[in-house]
Amino acid sequence: MEAPDCDPAKLERTYSQFAVLNQMLSGWRRAWRTTLLPAARTAAAERGVAELIDVGCGGGDVARRLAWWAARDDVPLRVLAIDPDPRALAYARRRATPPSIRYRETTASRLAAEGARFDLVISNHVLHHLDEASLDEFFAASDRLARHAMLHADLRRSAWAIPAFAAFSLPLRRSFVREDGFRSIRRAWTPPELAPFLPADVQVRPVGAFHLSVVRERRL
Repeated sequence: MEAPDCDPAKLERTYSQFAVLNQMLSGWRRAWRTTLLPAARTAAAERGVAELIDVGCGGGDVARRLAWWAARDDVPLRVLAIDPDPRALAYARRRATPPSIRYRETTASRLAAEGARFDLVISNHVLHHLDEASLDEFFAASDRLARHAMLHADLRRSAWAIPAFAAFSLPLRRSFVREDGFRSIRRAWTPPELAPFLPADVQVRPVGAFHLSVVRERRL
């Protein structure tokens, strides 16, 4: 799916299936309740509205879900969802999107260089795309962007991850999810591998059997 000339219909199905898989497996509901919602409420109380950036938003499903949860929980939240891939943003813009979300084709490093700041910085399944040099740059940019909470969710490589995904993904044959999933698991980091790259006040936590989160609850 990273190839610029990949099948566009298959890519559309991939983004659609990613949305379902993220809802089922990635733990964002719990992350919202335990980490992001308290920080958003504090930021909104301080400045009238909380600001969140979703880095590498893909098809935008996580950003949309967070915006809906914030509205339901009566928390004023503005969301900037960014991605360097215009195909992902084109798909995202065609979805039903709350007015609190904006999409932009850019990167965390560019925004950090511009001096942008956000109360909450998140990403979903971005870390496994990064090599060591890129990972160092990504966390440095995230640290500069984040006024308060930071939460980067990703896959966690393990001996059981590939066989479990092989069985789970059998029905997902008309998209890039299956082939991308195997590649992503092989690229994924473990908590000990990520630890040397993290700012001092950031932790890496296992989430379930096959995921992890890089988290800062709140910067004081």
